[in-house]
Amino acid sequence: MKLSKLISVGLLSLSINTATSFCVSAQEVPFDQWLVNLKIEAKEKGISNKIITAALTDLKLYPKAIKSDRAQPEFKRTFANYSKKRLSAWRIKTGAKMQKQYGDLLKEVGKAYGVQPRFILSFWGLETNYGNFTGNNDIIRSLATLAYDKRRAAYFRKELFNALIILDEGHIALKDMKGSWSGAMGQGQFMPSSFLRFAQDFDGDGKKDIWHNKADVFASIANYLKHYGWNDQQTWGRPVTLPEDAQSWLTQVKAEKPEKGCRALRTHTNKLSLKQWNDYGIRRLNNKDLPDVNLKATLILPDGENGQAFLTYDNYRTILRYNCANSYALTIGLLADRFKF
Repeated sequence: MKLSKLISVGLLSLSINTATSFCVSAQEVPFDQWLVNLKIEAKEKGISNKIITAALTDLKLYPKAIKSDRAQPEFKRTFANYSKKRLSAWRIKTGAKMQKQYGDLLKEVGKAYGVQPRFILSFWGLETNYGNFTGNNDIIRSLATLAYDKRRAAYFRKELFNALIILDEGHIALKDMKGSWSGAMGQGQFMPSSFLRFAQDFDGDGKKDIWHNKADVFASIANYLKHYGWNDQQTWGRPVTLPEDAQSWLTQVKAEKPEKGCRALRTHTNKLSLKQWNDYGIRRLNNKDLPDVNLKATLILPDGENGQAFLTYDNYRTILRYNCANSYALTIGLLADRFKF
């Protein structure tokens, strides 16, 4: 083979190897040295030597976490495909069973925090299949890998320290601190920072156990929603139908200044009253007029004008605080609708 071809092949191989290393190789400091510096900072933050040694010794990178971070399903799939998979017959049927089995506890928690039980059930069902799949990833390993990766290093570095604090406080043993590739933990999939802010010890046993204790799981989800303004006198929104002339006025309701906060809100229209939407010809799925109540809503067409249409209320924005993706928030609302008491 000619030298020029050998060089080309070598460069191609180098390019492929570099791409498959997911940016981690771009770090100037080797992971082992980075880990030494991390341990020093952890000690400065007051984390015990016992936890630092146990959690950070012999830690290895976990490339799968970085690969998953680049391809999250809420942002890569259409809403129709995303929701079809998650609004499965199994999830709805199992949710009904869980509603019956834990109905009293759900009502108790819902009353205590001002959140309808069906929404607590919906989050629980969508996040971890009602606690059946909480993730088997080593939380410390995943967070350390994502903190070492450059894309969101600062964010995951903070989450890593938060996870070490949780271990130091004794809420969970290191061997049991499992969760998703992103570091989300327990049956409600809380990031460590959310755990420290919102996790609850509802049964008063001295631990905030969102991995095994249903009372703590439900209360933690409800407390999160309550903190971000959940109103149990309202629902999340509703699926609606568009009139035939919708294309003629859709540009008129387009938001000139999208709502601040979650980027998912950039695809929503201006907030209009239900009466105004009714005047535009928006109707319920049964073709009846919208409710005659004093509510404002935004219109969203997640898959475009030929897809499904939804009006969303303030509680929808609270759902987005849990996961900033329209597909996720809409699916939470639709699943909760299947569990109306």
